[in-house]
Amino acid sequence: QVQLAESGGGLVQAGGSLRLSCAASGRTFSTTAMAWFRQAPGKEREFVAAVRYSGGSTYYADSVKGRFTISRDNAKNEVYLQMNSLKPEDTAVYYCAAMGYCTVYGCYDPKSWGQGTQVTVSS
Repeated sequence: QVQLAESGGGLVQAGGSLRLSCAASGRTFSTTAMAWFRQAPGKEREFVAAVRYSGGSTYYADSVKGRFTISRDNAKNEVYLQMNSLKPEDTAVYYCAAMGYCTVYGCYDPKSWGQGTQVTVSS
């Protein structure tokens, strides 16, 4: 099972950028789809972005399309989330997840989670 640890969160002004990283341990990382989710206070955890094991296909929530970019480096066992043009509504704890499978529509069935990293966007 892949173990995950996020980093890179912090406080940023609206319109700014942050880059989140997720370090993974385990020999199966390079064959595992990865995703980012987020959870704002009082709300359910929601999907943000996903990337297939090869990095060739990516998927995004409508709310972040054009602003966020997910990528991965299988040589380093890391996955990233570049967040640009941040808005106050992006404030949440961001979680990295190892996904069970992907279809043409997206990636599903989270198998493991990181501990999360806080992102706060001030207006």
